[in-house]
Amino acid sequence: MAHVNQEALALLLGRRSHHRLGPPAPDDQQLRQIFAAALRVPDFGHLRPYRFLVARGSGLDRLGAAMQRAAIAAGKGEEVIARAARMPLRAPLVIVAVASPKADAVVPQFDQQLCAGATVLTMQLAARALGYSGIWRSGWLMYDPGFQRELGLAAEESLVGLLYLGTPDESDQAAPPTVDPSPLLTWL
Repeated sequence: MAHVNQEALALLLGRRSHHRLGPPAPDDQQLRQIFAAALRVPDFGHLRPYRFLVARGSGLDRLGAAMQRAAIAAGKGEEVIARAARMPLRAPLVIVAVASPKADAVVPQFDQQLCAGATVLTMQLAARALGYSGIWRSGWLMYDPGFQRELGLAAEESLVGLLYLGTPDESDQAAPPTVDPSPLLTWL
C-alpha cells in the first residue's frame, strides 16, 4: 500500500478561496518558495511558458492605476472606473500570472497556456501551506487589450489570473463544503 501523506491531502481537500485578505502577506523568502512551487507544474518540453508580475506596497497603487486607465480606455461606467483603482488593495500582495508561450514544434500554445494556469493554483496551495490564503481572480481585465498593454505584455502573451494573497480575515474562516465528485464522473 502506498504511503498516505495526510497533511498534503488535508491541504488539497481544504483548499478554498478567501475574499477578505489582510496583512501580513508572504515575505521575500516565502515568495521564493511560492515561485519555486510554481516552477514544479507539469511543463512538457520544460519551456516555462509563463512569467509573473508582483505588486505589493506602492506597486498595488500602480497596478490599480493601470486597471483604472484600462477601464477608462475600455469605456467602462463611472462605478467600474472608480472601483478599478481600488481592486488590488483587496490584498497586501497580488501576483499577475502571464502565459508567455514559446514557439515549439511539439508543444501547442494551448498546452503552454494550461501550464501557465497551473502555476496559479500551485502558488495558492503553496501560500496556504505557508499559512496564508488567497483568491484567484479573473474578470474583464484579463481579456482587455488595453490592460495587457498597460502591463507590457507582448502580442503572444495573455493573462491567466491575478492571485491575491494575504492573511484571511477572521470572519472568513468557514470550512469548505464537502463535495461529492460522483455526478462529474463517467467511467470508461
